[in-house]
Amino acid sequence: MKPILKSGLIVAAIAITACNNNNKTPAGPPMTNEEKIKNELKQIDSLLQNEKFALEMAMELEAAYYVGAGQTIPPFFKAGDDSLLIDKPVKEEKIATNVAGFYALECGINYLCSRSDLTPLQWIEKILDKHADDSTILILNRFANATWKAGQPFRSLERIKRSNFISASALSIEEVEKDYRQIVNAASLLQTVMKPDSKQAQLEQLRSLLRDKDFAYRIAAYLDSSYYAGENKPVAPFISQEEMNAMKKKSYREEKIAMNIAGFYAVECAMNYLVTTRKVLPSSVLQELVDNTISTEEKLLFARFANATWKAGQPFRSLDRITRETFTPFNFLNEADVEKDLVQVRAASKKILQILQKKEKPSISFAN
Repeated sequence: MKPILKSGLIVAAIAITACNNNNKTPAGPPMTNEEKIKNELKQIDSLLQNEKFALEMAMELEAAYYVGAGQTIPPFFKAGDDSLLIDKPVKEEKIATNVAGFYALECGINYLCSRSDLTPLQWIEKILDKHADDSTILILNRFANATWKAGQPFRSLERIKRSNFISASALSIEEVEKDYRQIVNAASLLQTVMKPDSKQAQLEQLRSLLRDKDFAYRIAAYLDSSYYAGENKPVAPFISQEEMNAMKKKSYREEKIAMNIAGFYAVECAMNYLVTTRKVLPSSVLQELVDNTISTEEKLLFARFANATWKAGQPFRSLDRITRETFTPFNFLNEADVEKDLVQVRAASKKILQILQKKEKPSISFAN
């Protein structure tokens, strides 16, 4: 009986194996590099629009800041913070919402100036004369997308769930054109105030303009009216008399997330730019950042995007914050300030990379 039983078991095992093989879906062709890039960018888009992930990332980046400063990490929220409302000036939020295009232009031309002998005014003239080449327009648009993204959670965390809160490379032509119109409009006003001086003197003038609250109001109003004109919509007064001194209640929880998540948007936008220009996987770029094998030029590009997204958030917190010494063109920052930005960049890169490599999944729920 034993030999018969053994033979029967062998036959059964073969039958089960054959059945399992018949039920398997035939493997398709391996994914192309382009398909892999699209797949990873799609995953990143889902993270961009995930409110729970926004909270996790904000906590991660705040912790990285304290670790980098050699300080104890405090609780992200204290008791009662979840429902706390704070008073914010309507006027300042309106300025903050509309001034992002100026910060995008300033950061973009600072980067372009670092790679050429042209002055900021000469770059502004190239933009306005439509002599900017495709690579110039691409980097300027990426800075515009970064500063716009950084402001959205300050306005409302719900805004990150909108259909256009995605990778810049996936935006429609209409959305891309909106970004570039803001760049052109900011350049148009800047051209009227910039002095045809030396390159260094013009950079110093930009530093002065960045810290000028009256100029922030002026260019925000100009960009607001130019936006509506570009959309063929009626142009309303920038700030009504009632709004001048009005206050509005805002969620402290949402502001805390917004002020700590800028590094994520910086990494996402800079990475998207390099994916577009280098045709490499997002995860490959992130791995280079985490391993510190990325070129110095590209590492500093990430720091520049971090500077742009940080700037975009400051007037939402308080317009007075734009008068601080560190609110300056990138070339005036010292090594310690640049390193603070790179700490955020590396922390955000590591978090995204863990998810792309399936070492960690975004939380389905998160205790606040």
